[in-house]
Amino acid sequence: MTDTEIEITADLVRDLLQEQHPDLAGLAIREVAGGWGNQMWRLGDELAVRMQRMDRTPELQLKERRWLPVLAPRLPLPVPTPVRFGAPSERFPKHWTVMTWVPGEPLDHGSISRGAHAADTLAGFLRALHVEAPAEAPIATDRGAHPRNCTDGFENFFQAVAPDDIAADVRAVWDDAVAAHAWEGPPVWVHGDLHPANVVVSDGTLSGIVDFGDMFAGDPAWDLAAAWVLLPAGTASRFFDMYAHADEAAIRRARGLAAMKSLFLMLMGQNGDRGLPGGKPHWGPVGRAALDRVLKGV
Repeated sequence: MTDTEIEITADLVRDLLQEQHPDLAGLAIREVAGGWGNQMWRLGDELAVRMQRMDRTPELQLKERRWLPVLAPRLPLPVPTPVRFGAPSERFPKHWTVMTWVPGEPLDHGSISRGAHAADTLAGFLRALHVEAPAEAPIATDRGAHPRNCTDGFENFFQAVAPDDIAADVRAVWDDAVAAHAWEGPPVWVHGDLHPANVVVSDGTLSGIVDFGDMFAGDPAWDLAAAWVLLPAGTASRFFDMYAHADEAAIRRARGLAAMKSLFLMLMGQNGDRGLPGGKPHWGPVGRAALDRVLKGV
């Protein structure tokens, strides 16, 4: 059995805790549904264990370990913060991390009913996150570039799932993003993967942000795309007013990236409908709704 085939069970998690952090081994352990690159287990009421599963390298977990303790204190929403490190061992030859648990329901299983509040909350969070990053901050390898450098990815998603009745409109949004000026400011901290499974909601609004494995220093437009990918229809304009640091070019890039992200969600939904590994059937409608918001603009 290879390490990628190891079945991660509650007993395995407890055994690893007993070996490396025995003071935590007596806490209740419950599996958290979802997750692909990493699998999550609740640990008591306030902690979670993040187990490297399909990620080929530990880079994403190690990145979170290094930088989340730096970022978390200045962010206005709860984010998972590492509290203990698990080293690879004979029993489990991958990394695992004990982190704080961010309470709430993932948005891909929940909804936002307080749109204005959520727009203000997301804008405040991103204003706090999008500050100049230090020279040693991670640089993105598969995201973070100007849309003009992401045309292959867009085309793959577009050809796979773009509905015929809106295909021309979607391409027009993308072409406009490709034509927009590049980010000219210093690289800022970017979450990099804001989609409905990576934020949590409670009381009808955003209440936490999770999964910072893709964070990088670069163009904030990659996060500003969340104005359409996460927020209800009609609230993008309020979001950008509250964010107050996005010029016209940034909004154009963000809207194109939101179109690409929406197509990705739709493709993941299609893969789920076909029973393919990693597919998420319920993401299809989520992605189509986001794409409709993109086409309506701000």
